Amino acid sequence: MPEVTWEDLAAHALRRQFPEPPSRTPGVADVVDLLQGVGPLQTQNARAAFIGIAARLPGVTHEVITAAYEEHRILRGSNLRGTVHTSTAADHPLLEATTRIGQRALYHRFLRPVATSLDEIFAGIEDYARDEWRTPAQLREHLGAWMSEHDPQGQPQLETTAGRYFGFGHGGLVRRPLSGPWSGQGAPGYRTASALLTPADIGERTRLLADSDAAVEAMIRRHLTAYGPVSRNDIAWWSGVGLTPIDAGLQRLAAELHSMTGPDGRTYVTLTTPVAPSDADIPGIALLPEFDALLCGFDPPARGRFVDPRHYDILWRQENGLLLAPLLVRGRLTGYWTLAGTGGRRELTVSYFRGTPRPTKSLLTAPVAGLERALGVRVGTVAIARHS
Repeated sequence: MPEVTWEDLAAHALRRQFPEPPSRTPGVADVVDLLQGVGPLQTQNARAAFIGIAARLPGVTHEVITAAYEEHRILRGSNLRGTVHTSTAADHPLLEATTRIGQRALYHRFLRPVATSLDEIFAGIEDYARDEWRTPAQLREHLGAWMSEHDPQGQPQLETTAGRYFGFGHGGLVRRPLSGPWSGQGAPGYRTASALLTPADIGERTRLLADSDAAVEAMIRRHLTAYGPVSRNDIAWWSGVGLTPIDAGLQRLAAELHSMTGPDGRTYVTLTTPVAPSDADIPGIALLPEFDALLCGFDPPARGRFVDPRHYDILWRQENGLLLAPLLVRGRLTGYWTLAGTGGRRELTVSYFRGTPRPTKSLLTAPVAGLERALGVRVGTVAIARHS
């Protein structure tokens, strides 16, 4: 097999994650097309979708991204690895099917069904939230009552933090803010995703839920189109699915795959023959959201394709469990940024790591303008500092 370097792998991923933007002013269809290309965005921080889309779709506004949510062209829900993601409506059936595979053991451990199955529990949750938006408290109460009625011998652990999550964390639900903007952390409401999908998407959902092998294969293809070339470990981390079903899926797809050896000795695969990227494929400078795909699309040891290990420790290992929002410069994560203040006016601080290029205010002009449009705020001052 041919060998590839971290730089090669990074360049291929950047080409996929930062596609050529349209020449027109972006609209809702462009937001959908972007997410269909780059894949779901991890968005437990609500503003992350707005920031991540803006970094990849110059000129997009807060109003346009909001409209994509309101029209149910893009959806937000808990799915991959049990975390909140924003995806296209067309992707949601695959994310739900993947989540049922990857999270099944965890659900069993906490819900402990005896007389019922997990699929019956999921159906009960979906029936309850099909016609109106439900709060987390309502969903938790419903799940407890449903289990008591349908599985009185079961001993679900619903009073722990993790247990309470299962009432609203089911991958078949989507969420929206019940108050405030989509980019804010307002109280969420949850509804059954299939109530908002098109007939074609519902048909795909039925197919994938009925055939776990087909779901795993579709998930592998989805990851390859958004991030490839990738290793089996990258696919497993991103999807939350174990290596055994992924290996079986890769074996079934072997005739479609191109393989190469990575710098870590792992096998990396892609669906299409890799074309050598050019310098034009490498984005200049961007302000990315916490949990951006350049980190969360890959197994942690393989994130060296974008960031120096000592810098990764700074970005990722925060005491509160949250990442710092990364600064991307010429394809490398070389710092982080914060936006302070409330209301319409904010103050931006961009920090860069020792030994990396110092970003200039002139280079930050376009990313800052994109941030303003996407979040609907005004950035008053921009401070640049070296991380100590």
